[in-house]
Amino acid sequence: MDFWLTDDHEALQEGIRSFVDGRFPLDAIAEREETDAVVDLEKWRELGGLGVFSLRADGFDLRSAVLAFEELGRGLVPGPLVLTHLATGLIDGAADGSALVGHYEPGDTATLIEHHAQLTDLLWLRDDGIVRLDPALLTTAVVERPLDPLSPITAVLESVSGEMIGSSEDSTHARLTGTLLTAALQVGIANAALDVSTTYAKEREQFGRPIGSFQAVKHLLAEMLVKAEVARSAVYAAACALDGASDDAPTRAVSVAKVMAGDAAIFGGRTGIQVHGGMGFTWEVHIQRYWKRAIVLDNTFGSSDHHAVRVAATLTNPLPSDERS
Repeated sequence: MDFWLTDDHEALQEGIRSFVDGRFPLDAIAEREETDAVVDLEKWRELGGLGVFSLRADGFDLRSAVLAFEELGRGLVPGPLVLTHLATGLIDGAADGSALVGHYEPGDTATLIEHHAQLTDLLWLRDDGIVRLDPALLTTAVVERPLDPLSPITAVLESVSGEMIGSSEDSTHARLTGTLLTAALQVGIANAALDVSTTYAKEREQFGRPIGSFQAVKHLLAEMLVKAEVARSAVYAAACALDGASDDAPTRAVSVAKVMAGDAAIFGGRTGIQVHGGMGFTWEVHIQRYWKRAIVLDNTFGSSDHHAVRVAATLTNPLPSDERS
C-alpha cells in the first residue's frame, strides 16, 4: 500500500485549507454560537461550488475526500458535512450546497439530530437500505445548551416513515464512507489542537521563559503529535482500503481509523486545554471548541469504544475472504 501524496492531492489539500482559512476564520465561526443559524448558508453553497460535497461524484477517489475533510475538521467548519457529501447523487441540491442533509440514527435511549432547524433532508442508513426523511415532519424538542454550541441538537419525540432511496449495499458503503470521513474530520481537529497549543506554548511565558521550554509541557505536546500522526496514517490506510488500493479489509481498516482518530482528537482537545491552563476553559480561547467538537464526532458513526470492540472481534473471528479484498 502506498499513500504518497501526488501533486494533485497536495494541490487539493492546499486549496481547501486556503479556502477554509479565508472563509471560515475561527473568530467568525465562534460568533454564530449564540444564533439560531449556526450554518452560514452562503458559505455552505460556496463549499458546494468548490466541490467539497461532490468530490467522489466528480471522479476523485476517497483518498482525496479524506484530505479535504481533514482540512474541514482543522477549520472547525460547522454543519452536516459528511451526510451532505454522502447525499450527492441521492438528493437534489446536495452536490452544490443548496441542500443541508442531516443524519437520522435512532439511539438506544434517545434520537438526536444535529442542525435540525436548517436541514432540508435527513438520511437514515439502515441495514435494509437508505431512507430519506423530511425534517419538517418530525415531532421534536430543542436540547438547551448542547455540549458544542456549533452543533445544536434536537431530540426526536416521535418517529415517522420515509422513502427508501438506496439499497442495502448502498447503505453499507455509505456508512463505511461516512465513518471514514468523520475520522478525517477528527484527524483535522487533533492536528489543529496541536498547532494552537504549540503556538501558545511558544508565546506564553512563566518565570521568564516560554512554557514550551518546560519538560512537562514538551511531553504533552509530543504525545499529542504522536497520536495525531498515528491517527492520520490509520485514516489514510483506510481510505486506500476502501479505494481498493491495498489488501486491508475495508471494514476493519475503517474501524481502526475511527478508534485512532477519535482518541487523538479527544486527547488533543483535552491536553490542549491543559497546556493553556485556566484560560483553556474560557469562551475567548478556541482550544475548548476543538475538544467539544471531538466529543461530538466521537459519538457519530460509532464511538471509539464501539469500533474497538469491532476490531477486537476480528481477532478471534477473521473476516470473510470477500471483506479482505
